[in-house]
Amino acid sequence: MNWNGVIPAITTPFLEDMSVDHEFFARHCQWQIENGCSGVVALGSLGEGATLTFEEKEAVLKTAVKAIGPNSPVVAGVSALSTDEAVRIAKMAADAGCSGLMVLPPYVYCGDWREMKAHVAAVFQATPLPCMLYNNPVAYKTDFVPEQVMELLAEYPTLVAIKESSADVRRVAALRALAGSRLKILVGVDDLIFEAAMAGASGWIAGLVNAFPAESVALFDASIRGDKVRAFEIYKWFLPLLRMDTVPKFVQLIKLAQEMVGMGNARVRGPRLELTGAELAEAKAVIAEALATRP
Repeated sequence: MNWNGVIPAITTPFLEDMSVDHEFFARHCQWQIENGCSGVVALGSLGEGATLTFEEKEAVLKTAVKAIGPNSPVVAGVSALSTDEAVRIAKMAADAGCSGLMVLPPYVYCGDWREMKAHVAAVFQATPLPCMLYNNPVAYKTDFVPEQVMELLAEYPTLVAIKESSADVRRVAALRALAGSRLKILVGVDDLIFEAAMAGASGWIAGLVNAFPAESVALFDASIRGDKVRAFEIYKWFLPLLRMDTVPKFVQLIKLAQEMVGMGNARVRGPRLELTGAELAEAKAVIAEALATRP
């Protein structure tokens, strides 16, 4: 499993009847890899994993593995209401040929450290696959602070990476100082990638990469090389788009961007609805401006 570079949190495409469009999904996975991405993360928040049945999740993972494996890893998002269901998803992902797991805290219930530790530990121990802890206190109300991450690292050898989405770049530096090379740190907030790379992040679980893979890879590579002039040139152009990843309707916005670049459509599953009215017009204007001025 390669936890370096740009790894798309890939969207799940839907046909007009709202079933999964596996033919396009396979092509979309391949397009990401062809443009320099390191692998894909499926079934995450951006992949609308919460709206997919267990059987649909399994089929999505198998499509991704068939499309880009074995040379490019597929990481399965593991999120559920219950610990038992999370363990079941993890085992299914291993059987489907995934190379790693992205482990989320449980949906809805936000418990104390003892409970959250028990939940993610059950998933860490469910398979031999390497795991990436997903820390997103903004969305999931559970915050795995650096000292707790170190406790998990000491006890569970399959934990090797973290997707840090607290939106606080100081967390990247704190984790790097505590864990050294023991933990791969991947930033999960699009409009923090320049700062996070400078602070020591080794990878980017990206959102707008679904529509702009070449630009995302160029930005990340320049940031990692320390080419601040080139990185910031791309970053300045990219920021209006990257900020779309940090608002409640990020799925609708990113899928709209895909539609406007000719790689997907804007369909989303309920409770989400496609953008309309002034909201849609504003988003289209931002994307159109970016397309007209892309570096």
